[in-house]
Amino acid sequence: MKRKTAALYNPYLDTLGGGEKHILSILKVLESRGYQISIFWDHDLRKEIANRLNVSFQNITFLPNIFSKKHSIIEKLKALKSFDLFFYIPDGSYFFSSARRNYIFAMVPTKTILPHRLLDFIKIWNYKWIANSPFTKKWFSEQHIQTDVITPCIEDDFVSTDILTIEKEPIILSVGRFFKHLHGKKQHIAIDAFRNIKKNNPLLHNFKLILAGGLKNEDQAYFAELQSYTKQDPSICFKPNISFQELLSLYRKATFYWHFTGYGVDEKNHPEQVEHMGITPLEAMAMGCLTFCYRAGGPTYFIKEGINGFLFSSIEELSTKTITIMNSEHNRIITQNAHMYVKEHFGYNAFKNTVRDTLHI
Repeated sequence: MKRKTAALYNPYLDTLGGGEKHILSILKVLESRGYQISIFWDHDLRKEIANRLNVSFQNITFLPNIFSKKHSIIEKLKALKSFDLFFYIPDGSYFFSSARRNYIFAMVPTKTILPHRLLDFIKIWNYKWIANSPFTKKWFSEQHIQTDVITPCIEDDFVSTDILTIEKEPIILSVGRFFKHLHGKKQHIAIDAFRNIKKNNPLLHNFKLILAGGLKNEDQAYFAELQSYTKQDPSICFKPNISFQELLSLYRKATFYWHFTGYGVDEKNHPEQVEHMGITPLEAMAMGCLTFCYRAGGPTYFIKEGINGFLFSSIEELSTKTITIMNSEHNRIITQNAHMYVKEHFGYNAFKNTVRDTLHI
């Protein structure tokens, strides 16, 4: 009996961020269902994927990237013909696929990835669309593109943790890639907010702000700018490109989690600049952090104000809510609610069932 096969082409794979973990987790479910997994990329990234994202495959093949302009349509069709399932993360370019079933996995609500020309629509006639969140799905629906939704999986390292046994430390954590463009994580705003809250609230004088996330070579200038912006404040710490295990340890220690993506952005006019899903806030919620997200995009679909977390629209509102909950006897109830919410809605079993039902595997 011929083994089932699935392949991925993600032009942003080496970003190794939340979106990459999301699509790779879908492939992991396929592997558990007997699929042989292949990824089109010019070099083997399995070590980086395992170290940074904690995603490991039993048997995965990295194939030459056939999607550059130097490769012909015939080469692409010949290479894709052997696959039962093919997933493409769009960057605005489209191509014919001869795989048995094809999926466009849309993570960014931006018009730059929409098919515009008649030829684009012809090329993707046999593709189905999948969105990464209800927020992304809503935006694509407004563009007259119907999608299914597969939200991310928050793995057992988070949802199986007994948060009642965790001893929290005076740490405010913010996790996200260090970059300026698109839906940048606004680390400089986090620094401003931290300085403001420490200045006006003596109860937080011993707190640290830890900024963790991926850092690519092309973003080194922005990272240096952020480091300079802190003016060597010892209570502000940067953690670029750390391992999954170190990141897990930070979530375990942090009392608060702040998420600023989309801060100051007009969501209606620039949906691509707000948080599209919000994996890191969900990870923080699962690990017992009191989680605060800017009131826009993906997090507004899962943060229930004052029940499992908090939303804010300004630094002043964030500061007020942070201090209020710090002095509240309800903070333990909120962290427990958050943990159970993530476990129920984003745990592996729920994720596996959604992948199975959406892909009909």
